[in-house]
Amino acid sequence: MTTARRRPYGVKGAPYAHPSPTTTLRRARSAPYFFLLPATVLFLLFFALPIGYAVYLSFRKVRVSGLGLGSGARKEVWAGLQNYTDALGDSELVDGALRVLGYGCIVVPVMLGLALLFALMLDSERVRLAPFTRLAIFLPYAIPGVVAALLWGFLYLPDVSPFYFVLDRLGLPQPDLLDGGPLYLALSNIAVWGGTGFNMIVIYTSLQAIPAEVYEAAKLDGATPTQIALRIKIPMVAPSLVLTFFFSIIATLQVFNEPTTLRPLTNSVSSTWSPLMKVYQDAFGNGDIHAAAAQAVIIALATLVLSFAFLRAANRRQKQEAAR
Repeated sequence: MTTARRRPYGVKGAPYAHPSPTTTLRRARSAPYFFLLPATVLFLLFFALPIGYAVYLSFRKVRVSGLGLGSGARKEVWAGLQNYTDALGDSELVDGALRVLGYGCIVVPVMLGLALLFALMLDSERVRLAPFTRLAIFLPYAIPGVVAALLWGFLYLPDVSPFYFVLDRLGLPQPDLLDGGPLYLALSNIAVWGGTGFNMIVIYTSLQAIPAEVYEAAKLDGATPTQIALRIKIPMVAPSLVLTFFFSIIATLQVFNEPTTLRPLTNSVSSTWSPLMKVYQDAFGNGDIHAAAAQAVIIALATLVLSFAFLRAANRRQKQEAAR
């Protein structure tokens, strides 16, 4: 004989009952949305809302009446596509994009090439002190970009750099790395020094996920370590190479810290050296927030288009190779 569960003293209503299957199913379906709610709120507040506000500002401009004095002298009005047409015709923005293109042609291949080389070396069976080597290669990535740019900037200055002191003692030429063509190499060196470790870790992690049976079968077939690296390891980590290349393109298009930090040390870096520096100068130097918003939207769209085109080309190539 079973006894009914008693209600707590003073509580009125029906006796305890289990929730219905419909209620349980509804709660189970709504549970993931409660977990997603904090991330969704943060995404809307700190990502979607600023983007939407920037797009809104890009279609506006300030109209000045008279001498620009008084409460109603400056009025924000609708500008249409005028800010976009002015930005596309701005020679400083175009020149900055060309400079970033040359900068990227140096940074991306060198950085990814070194990252792949280091990952293959660390994945070798003969490597020694692998944990220390991984940490030493990755450590520059943990240093903030501004600090890294300051560090290398002073190493580039002839008056304080120990490298120039050694070259002077040896009677060797002392090139000025902060002027002219060598400036691209100086900026690229900072990016390569700071970004190689991150890309190396991504590629090395993919190498560690390859089954050991694949290597054993290749060794039984007489493959050398070089052949294993070229014909097995590199093709199998191709998705990681695509991912690192994708991240490198985005980081190159958004270069800002390195040239901005080196600007006080040389006259070769202008306030509009890169597109993002041009946006910053127009927004906070010239006070034209609407033109800066239009330029930022153009840079974002260019990054989106280039990234989408690269990913589509990479996926198409992978499908063709899989079909073979």
